[in-house]
Amino acid sequence: MSTHAEHQVLLGLGANLGDPVAQLERAVRAVSEFVRIEAVSSVYRTEPVGFAEQPDFYNVVARGATGLEPAALLYILQRVEEELGRVRTFANAPRVIDIDLLAHGDRVMRTEELTLPHPRLHLRGFVLHPLVEVAPQWPHPVLRQTARELLSTAAELERVERVGALPGWGAPLAPARPPG
Repeated sequence: MSTHAEHQVLLGLGANLGDPVAQLERAVRAVSEFVRIEAVSSVYRTEPVGFAEQPDFYNVVARGATGLEPAALLYILQRVEEELGRVRTFANAPRVIDIDLLAHGDRVMRTEELTLPHPRLHLRGFVLHPLVEVAPQWPHPVLRQTARELLSTAAELERVERVGALPGWGAPLAPARPPG
């Protein structure tokens, strides 16, 4: 990891081929070599968006910190995808792993390779539900709403079901009620 100042990053991970939950766990572990992972959401099972004729997706959001600049981090995330067997075919296609850089600090940018924050994160239940779990007060630098506000004001979203903790990572769940 770089010794430069660290930036908070938000990553969206999804998979719907093979063993999606195991692939999400492997992807988070691989990314943790370059990003100090601070929290990983529960796993959410969601209906596909865009191309509907495919299996449901399993998704998590990871919050972490890195000294890497956005382009360098994107390059690493794409290498991790390839190492885990990702083959790019068509938009919204089934995949063994997908890792999106959702946000990099409060950076706002648009290049041919990368738009920050992710241009559709506020429209996707599969991002918003796990994002609220790990960073409810994250402020969208363009829309000027927190993650929690984005979810509460979102138009109708796709079906999203919480499955449970990602093996090996736990999940930041609501505290248990005290006995009695």
